[in-house]
Amino acid sequence: MTRSTLLSVALVAAVLLLSTRWVSPARGEVTAKRSAGGVLIEVDGQPFTEYLTLSGAKPILWPVYGPTGKPMTRAYPMGEAPNETKDHVHQRSLWFTHGDVNGVNFWDEMAKHGMILHRRFVEVKSGKEAVVVAEDDWVGPDKKNVLADQRRLTFGAQPDVRWIDFDITLKASYGPVKFGDTKEGTFGVRMAETMRVDSQGGGQIVNSQGQTDKAAWGRKAAWVDYHGPVAGQTVGIAIMNHPDSFRFPTCWHVRTYGLFAANPFGLKEFPDGNHQDGSYTLAEGQAMVLRYRVWLHKGDEKQGRVAEAYASYAKQK
Repeated sequence: MTRSTLLSVALVAAVLLLSTRWVSPARGEVTAKRSAGGVLIEVDGQPFTEYLTLSGAKPILWPVYGPTGKPMTRAYPMGEAPNETKDHVHQRSLWFTHGDVNGVNFWDEMAKHGMILHRRFVEVKSGKEAVVVAEDDWVGPDKKNVLADQRRLTFGAQPDVRWIDFDITLKASYGPVKFGDTKEGTFGVRMAETMRVDSQGGGQIVNSQGQTDKAAWGRKAAWVDYHGPVAGQTVGIAIMNHPDSFRFPTCWHVRTYGLFAANPFGLKEFPDGNHQDGSYTLAEGQAMVLRYRVWLHKGDEKQGRVAEAYASYAKQK
């Protein structure tokens, strides 16, 4: 092979290498791509989650892959996973809804339940953090609009942690809206089967007040962490309540069977509610904002640096 031929081969190889680098995701990039079901989120080309515009009666995030690359929320009823408990069909991975909005039950999927129907995507953006902004209508069984929302989801990642900032504005666009006092709400996650406190793997719930497992149910806290084993590694999901969020610090409807939800409207049934009526009414045209961060980490709440992460999150405007 002549010297000129060698140079040509080297040049072609260099061009191919540069082309490959050009089409590959940048290191640390979080991409948001429109999909048949909604928007697919990836980190460096690896799956993070998918925003599904409709599953059952509402938009959800599923599956949700943590920093180990394994799913951290349950698959049922969207998919199958080994030995999963098939209960509470409405507890679909990660969601936002409430059990009493103008008397309509948007929480479960029983008779005469409401639907949260996707209207449009306002923004879908990739970068160091990916952003998805969606608008929805909450529709009663009589097909009449009850409530509107705009939700802004921001997805980020580092080597040992991933996070989702979930900021939702609830708008009384169609008349007054009353959020009733019920424990069945509101911003929820259903944990992977092996992470449950009640599972053989032995998960644990701990909140910012140091309360654990059953003692954390219905308590007010700035954050709650739920950790346990997935594929032989301990991982956790913390949900953080931002100080600017309505009724901070919220009460937590967090159960040892795997339900994990922040509920600012449920007071009467919770031990920290002091038997108050937690219902709240928005006059027509008014709005309220709820803000949460979902922190997916390795290890328990200490190894996942949940308290430090919350302190940083609380300073964000």
